Amino acid sequence: MKKLINVADNVVEEMIEGMVMAHPDRIKRVEGTNVLVRKDAPVDKVAVISGGGSGHEPAHAGFIGRGMLDGAVPGQMFTSPTPDQVLECIKATDSGKGVFMIVKNYTGDVMNFDMAAEMAGMEEIKVESVVVNDDVAVENSSFTTGRRGVAGTIFVEKILGAMAEEGKSLEEIKAYADKLIPQIKSMGMAIKACTVPSSGEESFHLEDDEMEIGIGIHGEPGIRKEALKPVKGIVEELMDKILAELDLSDGSEIALMINGMGGTPLQELYVIAHDAHVYLKDKGIATHKTYVGDYMTSIDMAGFSLSVIKLDETSKKYLDAPADAIAWREV
Repeated sequence: MKKLINVADNVVEEMIEGMVMAHPDRIKRVEGTNVLVRKDAPVDKVAVISGGGSGHEPAHAGFIGRGMLDGAVPGQMFTSPTPDQVLECIKATDSGKGVFMIVKNYTGDVMNFDMAAEMAGMEEIKVESVVVNDDVAVENSSFTTGRRGVAGTIFVEKILGAMAEEGKSLEEIKAYADKLIPQIKSMGMAIKACTVPSSGEESFHLEDDEMEIGIGIHGEPGIRKEALKPVKGIVEELMDKILAELDLSDGSEIALMINGMGGTPLQELYVIAHDAHVYLKDKGIATHKTYVGDYMTSIDMAGFSLSVIKLDETSKKYLDAPADAIAWREV
């Protein structure tokens, strides 16, 4: 294993401290916790928070900032943050108008965020949440009941964060969030598995001429292994599966995310963007915006995921709203 680290057990701690040192004007750490929040938190509005195991950077702490998240809770590597850590994030961001939690559909995340919400309720803090389940590859996995939450989560953070920034109430954000989730679908693949620092081993193995279709973001393998083929065919397969679950017959616009898994060159992501746009044009589907880069990774996995959101007037408005977060780049 080759990694630019000091001691494997200290990676998460040193990463969190490094983020604060690099961006002291944007984020701060809640003392005695792994919780990161906006420098100006709490802000007089509904707070929007998220979190999950480390290893997915820049998600989620990289999306803390005006117009996106007010706080994020990094757990240990590929491990859900504990309920008490999530509670500290809720308390640090609440301004009295409530806290909205964006949770990826993994058993540990759902359980621990729900427990934190119950604990917050005992302290008379209003909390609502939504569970993101955008991955169309598998219905159940070793990490989930139902579909996994993957890179489409970033669309949720952007749109709901902008709603909160505008001053929408907790109830308004919850009502729209429930409508938004079914409109986001994702699927990914890999040509090389990730290596978790503590183990030093690949999470699964691929030969040089193989690829894995339908991978998750915790290093888990996908639905099948097969011979590597040109990216055009891979894009077509993933997009066929994604679009089969989105009714675009009304001529709706979409936004597209080509998400790197941590070890994929930007050059290759733009080749993927090319083929995805050719595919969508041939299908007569209008693309409002395209996001290309690392948004939700799996440490150093080589591969990519595609996420598509069917836009309505509300989601388009808030996707286009300004945001100032470390890892967010306006298109």
